[in-house]
Amino acid sequence: MNPSLLTKLDQLADRLLEIDALLTRPDATADMARYRKLTRENSELGPVIHAYRAWRQTQADLATAHELLADPDMRELAEMELQEAQWRLESLEASLQILLLPKDPNDERNVFLEIRAGTGGNESALFAGNLFRMYARYAERQRWSVEVLSESPGEVGGYKEIICRVSGQGAYSRLKFESGGHRVQRVPETESQGRIHTSACTGAVMPEADERAAIEINPADLRIDTFRASGAGGQHINQTDAAVRITHLPTGIVVECQDDRSQHRNKAQALSVLAARIQDAQDREARAKEASTRKSLVGSGDRSDRIRTYNFPQGRITDHRKNLTLYKIDALMDGDLDDLFNALISEHQAEQLATLSNAGR
Repeated sequence: MNPSLLTKLDQLADRLLEIDALLTRPDATADMARYRKLTRENSELGPVIHAYRAWRQTQADLATAHELLADPDMRELAEMELQEAQWRLESLEASLQILLLPKDPNDERNVFLEIRAGTGGNESALFAGNLFRMYARYAERQRWSVEVLSESPGEVGGYKEIICRVSGQGAYSRLKFESGGHRVQRVPETESQGRIHTSACTGAVMPEADERAAIEINPADLRIDTFRASGAGGQHINQTDAAVRITHLPTGIVVECQDDRSQHRNKAQALSVLAARIQDAQDREARAKEASTRKSLVGSGDRSDRIRTYNFPQGRITDHRKNLTLYKIDALMDGDLDDLFNALISEHQAEQLATLSNAGR
């Protein structure tokens, strides 16, 4: 293992011991903000140091096995132990490299998920509804909650646009690669001659802004309009100006929320979505600068990128960033997305490792 990496791991092991000592002090909870920070750091370092200690023990086992090779009576056992220890060592080194990759600070945050119909008219709106159900079913499997903030129904079903908030542990870490274009190929229910149509939707996934480090929005930069909600919601919601539209004048970003009967709550939700969109725009601008010399193996995340094709006649879904094709479209559309998401995460980690390797040369 790289000597500089070993030095870093030793330093992290010392830091974990220091944190453990601080957390066991009688006054550990006197400053709750500091206590939460220490417990979070403790939970992050724990798996790393656990793997590092296992690596150290395997190194010791390897040295012992080498010593036993000199004993003719123990040689066969020592050779078996050497082979086993070498395999464990390589496995632990790979795990440590992944554990030491830079953490995305947004990974544990809730997300705002936006789905919009694109080319394809009514069929596109229907597919937007299918995509929303796919993500909602996945959230259900993860025991996350899904709250619809705004929706614009399609003429024959589905959605022209739907915005929701997905809340749960690790929501952004699992959904963050879903921004982009989704293309569908299938025979619409209204197609009498059985012809395959192609339509598209766009998706955007944005981490919810951290309230403790929230985006500063100048009230003077906002135009806030209220209006009567349209679509489903009951008589009361349609008879009052509860719906809210907020326009951020410097960027031109417009957010509408109308699914609550309370204008106050709709405004609060709209401001939260607005902050996430502004943060998302800033993050994408920063990523674009970083990626000026290379393109990410998992795609830039830009909403105009076509990330996936759903081919219903052939029962397959193809993710174009990894060139991965899975022939289980029914299960995937029902929210069984772990195989797909795990592949994208592994690809992203491989690229991070390659970047770190190149930087160390």
